[in-house]
Amino acid sequence: MYRIIGADGKEYGPISAEQMRQWIAEGRVNAQTRVLAEGATEWKTIAEMPEFASPAAAPGTTPPPPPTMSPLASTTAGSPASAAALDQVSGPGVGLIVVGAINILLSLAMIAMMVANIGMSALQSTSNEAEKILRNTGGTFNVLFFSITLLIGILMLFAGVKMRRLESYGLCMTASILAMIPCLSCCFLAGLPVGIWALVVLSKPEVKDFFH
Repeated sequence: MYRIIGADGKEYGPISAEQMRQWIAEGRVNAQTRVLAEGATEWKTIAEMPEFASPAAAPGTTPPPPPTMSPLASTTAGSPASAAALDQVSGPGVGLIVVGAINILLSLAMIAMMVANIGMSALQSTSNEAEKILRNTGGTFNVLFFSITLLIGILMLFAGVKMRRLESYGLCMTASILAMIPCLSCCFLAGLPVGIWALVVLSKPEVKDFFH
């Protein structure tokens, strides 16, 4: 990854080597543009970096100066790389939304069933009070458990929406992991492949770098 100093004196980046070559080809940077490679401490010009040696960056050429842009715009909206990142997160993002919605519906159904069972148990007369208390305690535990899965379903749905907008990277990673855990997802069979898919996409540098 690299950072550059634009013609307006502002710092832009980080950007990948591929995107840097694209900017060189488009004339948005030239041989005298100052560059700082990741891990380096010394700024160099494009002409001093052999990995970017090309006719578009050769000394003596005078390509037009790069357009004025905000630091955020330089690595997100409007660039081909950001469009590619959006394409990659679209599928798993929709998957998380679907899994989250199913999780919400199943959790609500189970909560309603457990509450109804507790109500029916309270109305039934039994000589064994210990059995009645145990049954009510189990029903209450189940209600609490499915309340947790309901909240996780809401989180997955919200994370799916954020993922498709390249927002909240940490939230998207968390939701992807939760989708794969059987005891926390009512829709585990669908959540496992979707969670793996989302994690693989989120781990790609060309996707991660565009989250904000």
